[in-house]
Amino acid sequence: MKKILTLVLVSALGGIFTLGAYKFFLEKEQPVVVAEQIKPAFLPTSNVNAFLNNEDAPDFTLAAENTVNAVVHVKNVTLSSGQFTLQDLFSGRNSQRAQLGTGSGVIINADGYIITNNHVINNAHELSVTLNNNKTYVAELIGADEKTDIALLKIEADEDLPYVTFADSDNAKIGEWVLAVGNPFNLTSTVTAGIISAKSRDLSGTSRQSFIQTDAAVNPGNSGGALVNTEGQLVGINTAISSQTGSYVGYSFAVPSNIARKVIEDIMEYGNVQNGILGIQGGALNSIMAEKIGVSDTEGVYIDSVIEDSGAEKAGVLKGDIIKEIDNIKISKFSDLTGHLNTKRPDDVVNLRVLRDGESRTIPVTLARNETFTMPLVGRVKNAKSSDLKRFKASHGVKITELNSQYADYWQKNGIEEGCIITSVNDVKITSVDDIQNALKKSNSEALRIELINTNGEKERYNFR
Repeated sequence: MKKILTLVLVSALGGIFTLGAYKFFLEKEQPVVVAEQIKPAFLPTSNVNAFLNNEDAPDFTLAAENTVNAVVHVKNVTLSSGQFTLQDLFSGRNSQRAQLGTGSGVIINADGYIITNNHVINNAHELSVTLNNNKTYVAELIGADEKTDIALLKIEADEDLPYVTFADSDNAKIGEWVLAVGNPFNLTSTVTAGIISAKSRDLSGTSRQSFIQTDAAVNPGNSGGALVNTEGQLVGINTAISSQTGSYVGYSFAVPSNIARKVIEDIMEYGNVQNGILGIQGGALNSIMAEKIGVSDTEGVYIDSVIEDSGAEKAGVLKGDIIKEIDNIKISKFSDLTGHLNTKRPDDVVNLRVLRDGESRTIPVTLARNETFTMPLVGRVKNAKSSDLKRFKASHGVKITELNSQYADYWQKNGIEEGCIITSVNDVKITSVDDIQNALKKSNSEALRIELINTNGEKERYNFR
């Protein structure tokens, strides 16, 4: 055993001496390499000097204080016809049931005038308004406009009420801070903050709408509430959210204050909304559209046709013109144009900057009253001239200018063509397209009754159900 241990020890010592001799006498000295840290060729996205301090952060307290007391809770009691039961029959009860809807509203002057959404007060049987101090008042509906979804209410208070002043929504900038103030979930006034994400948004796909888009949180019950800037001025009326669940998911939309203001001023002065019509038909340009019609522009509104006797025709606007600006406001899409026109009235003058054959020119156009309307089943109709009426020996009526393509064969087989005169709708005498719209609105049934004069000068009546 001792011999084995001695052998192992001698072998280990021999290895150590051999390795030491190699390192000392034979192996060349290797330089020590120190890795140098190379600075990146880009700047980091975060910088300690870029952090906002309390002095730089936006202050919403003044805007909130100036707004919360001017935003109200709106209750709408409607009557709906429920299913008629045997108990109703034996007890003699009416099958109508009361349903409660809620929303928000904004006081716009000390006398108690309040803006809200049309869909908040639609079909109202009873309306009441609760202020932020918990006082409740009966509200009167002064008027409403379904197209812009704006309605005007009035309450009688014993004292001057706090109110919000209007801002010029045309001056609102994308990225600007805004507050959404409303009454969601039947709470008192609630404030959320965000920025303006986009302008001139159209949710209908028909280019009739022009909303301000914001990422301020808006929930059910916020409809009709205020969208204000950091000074507490009214930029818009919160109206809709984009959501598959019905709750806020990051996108909300408001009617611009310029449109809302014009609508309620019309209601107060005229009793209805006065719409100024430009008189063109067309569409927004993009790469596909530009290539199709052979132009290089991809922004603006291309005029496909000019309506007869319209302000645009009288001003010299032509088919093929491209609208680039209206009153110095850039036009990129059709809703840009629609949004500005919704703030105008008949006889207002707007300045169009158009491109024609590559040359820019400015054309002043006097807006006209609406003289055309697309009527269900029939097609497009317009106010008739005296010469149109004389041709058919009619004393009143509107002229059919374009038949509904789906029913054109039916009408033509019955001697109804473009140029024929409609004299009555749902038993209401028709003298203008406004009469048709009013007759359709007042009808309590889905039936449509039309009286018109055919190409042979004969009066005919048609009933649709």
